[in-house]
Amino acid sequence: MRFDLADLSLFRHVVEAGSITHGAARAHLALAAASTRIRNMEEALGLALLTRGRQGVAPTQAGRTLLQHARTILRQAERLHDELGAYGGGLAGQIRVLSNTNALTEFLPEALSSFLSAHANVSVDLEERLSDEIVGLIAEGVADIGVVAATVDMGTLETYPFRRDRFVLVVARGHPLAKRAKVAFEDLLDQDFVGLDRVSALQRFLASKAVRIGRPLRLRVQLRSFDAVCRLVECKVGVGIVPETTARRVQKTMAIAIVPLTDPWAARELTICVRNMKELPLYARQLVEHLRSGGQA
Repeated sequence: MRFDLADLSLFRHVVEAGSITHGAARAHLALAAASTRIRNMEEALGLALLTRGRQGVAPTQAGRTLLQHARTILRQAERLHDELGAYGGGLAGQIRVLSNTNALTEFLPEALSSFLSAHANVSVDLEERLSDEIVGLIAEGVADIGVVAATVDMGTLETYPFRRDRFVLVVARGHPLAKRAKVAFEDLLDQDFVGLDRVSALQRFLASKAVRIGRPLRLRVQLRSFDAVCRLVECKVGVGIVPETTARRVQKTMAIAIVPLTDPWAARELTICVRNMKELPLYARQLVEHLRSGGQA
């Protein structure tokens, strides 16, 4: 049995994507080449590593064991690459970060910008996910750093405070709800909503809250940013739920009103989570410290 790092990396991508096609794309390989590599790995072991179906692929028990070891080996290789890269002028390494919608849109852009300006040989792979998904993926070693709502169970992960924010309702000035001192999410479900794309972590979170209440979320328009949501709210297309930091910023230039939400989940204590700080690659550890310090260069 002889697997190289490219084999192990491909296998990890395939399992995490749930598809050989998408895994091949992540690994920058042609589908035929990726399929051949996976098949050669199975033949070398004499074991099936994946179960294949209409919905994609999933690891067998042997595949899960290989995945666990592959992640460990790849983390060690990445750490070696990062630390040796510090002595040269090339790209030292890539940091994988998972973030919920709130942190990704309001806090991480500036923090990452200042970090990357100071570390020209580092790249960051940033992906948006729900907080509970992020915790599980960090625990599995899928990514290096997670930024999540502090309300989720972190299990054995190491955690560090990041930022504080809250979700609020935004409505057009003159809207009947603009006069309310506060409002519950449940009382908004008769309204048309302007929101983010349905695949966004926040939109999935709000939709799940509406389902639990037993009523659908009437999402009239789907957009790609909170600023765009506020612009459509200003135009009286519907109401929106956005971070208070966003609402206060755009209120300076848009005719919107801000109404606090009474729901406990509206308060956002954002937390950084990692599996083990000491095991992170050098530049991932430096990014955690940069975020903890306020994201200043």
